[in-house]
Amino acid sequence: MATKERIREMPLEQVMGERFGRYSKYIIQERALPDIRDGLKPVQRRILYAMYQDGNNYDKPFKKAAKAVGNIMGNFHPHGDSSIYGALVHLSQSWKMREPLVEMHGNNGSMDGDGPAAMRYTESRLSKISNMLLQDIDKNTVKMILNFDDTEYEPTVLPARFPNLLVNGSTGISSGYATEIPPHNLTEVIDATIYLLKHPDATLDDLMQYVKGPDFPTGAIVMGTKGIKEAYETGRGRIQVRSKTSIQEIRGHRKEIVITEIPFEVNKAVLVKKMDEIRLNKEIDGIAEVRDETDRHGLSIVVELKKNADAQNILNYLFKNTELQVSYNFNMVA
Repeated sequence: MATKERIREMPLEQVMGERFGRYSKYIIQERALPDIRDGLKPVQRRILYAMYQDGNNYDKPFKKAAKAVGNIMGNFHPHGDSSIYGALVHLSQSWKMREPLVEMHGNNGSMDGDGPAAMRYTESRLSKISNMLLQDIDKNTVKMILNFDDTEYEPTVLPARFPNLLVNGSTGISSGYATEIPPHNLTEVIDATIYLLKHPDATLDDLMQYVKGPDFPTGAIVMGTKGIKEAYETGRGRIQVRSKTSIQEIRGHRKEIVITEIPFEVNKAVLVKKMDEIRLNKEIDGIAEVRDETDRHGLSIVVELKKNADAQNILNYLFKNTELQVSYNFNMVA
C-alpha cells in the first residue's frame, strides 16, 4: 500500500516544465551570469575567497596554481579542475581583464589563443586590487552560507569596494539569458560613482561626462558615441571597434601599415593569418608582406606594401574584410 502512495501520476509537460525551470534558475544564478554587486560569477568568487583564506595574497610569495585549484575544488567548487584552472587563468590575463584579479608566474596563455601551461608549472596569487573586493569579509559584512558538504562557510557575494562589474565587464551564456558587458576605466567608473552618490537624480548625460564609454584592455578605437549611449540607456547597443593603425614611409619610396592596438577579444594570430591569405590570394593588389613583430615592448603587426600601392585604400579594404575592425554588441544582463 505504501508503495502506491509514493507513485504520483503527473503529465509529462508539467514534469518537464518544472524540472527545466529549476535547472534554468540554477544555471542563471549559479553559473553563467555575474552578480551585479561584485561583478563575479560563483566560480570566480570561490577562487578569490579560497585564495584569500589560504593567505595567497599580493604581499606574500606566489604559490603553485595546482594548490589553489585543489583548495577551491575540495572546499567550495565540486567541479572539474580544468574548468576551475581555466577561470583562474582568465582572471590573470591582462588582455581580457581591464584590472586582473590574479597575478601569475609562468605561461598564462597569449593573445594568439595559446593555452596556458599546466597548473603544476604555474604559480599564482591575488592581485592588489582583489584586496579591495575582499576587504572586511571576516567582519560579518556579507551573508555566508554552508558549502556543498556543510563543512565550511562561503560568501554569497563579496564586500566589493569598487564597481567590479563595470570595471572588468563580463561575458556568459545561460539558458534564456546571455550577457556581454565590456570593461571600463577604473578611475572613470569611481568618479561617476562618487558623483552619483552625491547626486542620486543624475542623468545619463551627467554620468557620461565621467564614463565616456568602454575602455578595452587591448586598446583600439571606438567609432562614434551613438551606440554607447544607446547601450547605457537600454542595456543593448552596438559599437564599431577599430584597430589603431598608422601609415609610415620606408626605404625605396614604399609604405607600410603598422598596427599597434587591435579590438577586444580578437585572436592576433588568426588576424595575421587572414591578412596574409589576402596577400597570397591577391584579393587586393599591393601587399608585399605581413609580419607579426610583437615583442615584450608591445603589439606590432606590420603590413609592408609594394611600390606605388595606395596605402589608405588597402587599409580600408583590411578594415572591411578582416577583424581589424569588428562590431561589439552590448548586452548588459546581470
